[in-house]
Amino acid sequence: MPPTPAQQPTISVDAELSAPGIVAQIVRFAIPEPTATFHEVSDRYHVNMCLTPRPLNSRGGFRDRWGPHRFERIGDIFMLPPGEKLYVKGESGKQASLICTIDSALVHEVVGRDLTWDDQHLAATLDIASAQVRALLFRITAEVRHPGLAAPKMLELLGAELAIELGRYCYEVAERPVTGGLAGWRLRLIDERLAENLEAPSLEELAGLCGLSVRQLTRGFRVSRACSIGDYIEQRRMEAAKRLLMEGESVKAVAFAMGFASPSSFTFAFRRAVGTTPTTFRQRQGRALDAALANAGS
Repeated sequence: MPPTPAQQPTISVDAELSAPGIVAQIVRFAIPEPTATFHEVSDRYHVNMCLTPRPLNSRGGFRDRWGPHRFERIGDIFMLPPGEKLYVKGESGKQASLICTIDSALVHEVVGRDLTWDDQHLAATLDIASAQVRALLFRITAEVRHPGLAAPKMLELLGAELAIELGRYCYEVAERPVTGGLAGWRLRLIDERLAENLEAPSLEELAGLCGLSVRQLTRGFRVSRACSIGDYIEQRRMEAAKRLLMEGESVKAVAFAMGFASPSSFTFAFRRAVGTTPTTFRQRQGRALDAALANAGS
């Protein structure tokens, strides 16, 4: 069933920077109720990195490929290839993202060929855990927020580098064996464990939960989610940390809730994953939210 007009999120563009082959925007979404929308691009790659936690239970599905009932979790970074239609559903809330649209010709040029996607490989685009892609997107975010000297040229260079990293990621996905992944129920058990308890599980704990050896778990997880299980656990924990910080929890309370020995060790891990300290993250998001509310009221 298509979404009603009342379910559509309100979208505002806080900042934008463009260069040949790439447009980068910091976009803010206000989602008043649980929603279902779709995204579609024709000749560009659409890359979305959340700057604030995504609304709970954000899921995406390629309905034309998968049918109406299959939805997979959307991670901090997702990518929509050209010509595909992605249906997204999730809870209400406010969320900000960096959105980059990159000409498909630029990506295909650096890869050396056009990229094609089957159903299983499309799932890998919903949660891109590449540290290289993440670092580039943070750099682009900083340039969009505070353009420096020759900002369009800098974005052009960063866009070319991002196209290379996306091409490498897509090539890796296209070449990855399609067998040997974890069953869906095992992936759901892992996600449920991470949602129920913020402390990092051991590989032995997750392997026991799934009824596998540690080696079977780690190899199967990488095939299924296109990243290591350690990187995935860290990403999910930092998503939870960002949500708690935005809800007003202190850095100390979040650190101990997540099982860190001290606030300083949590701050180090958060900065390594997110690119800024927990305190600075909360201050920036608070100021951005206040500015968006002020603009909405004017």
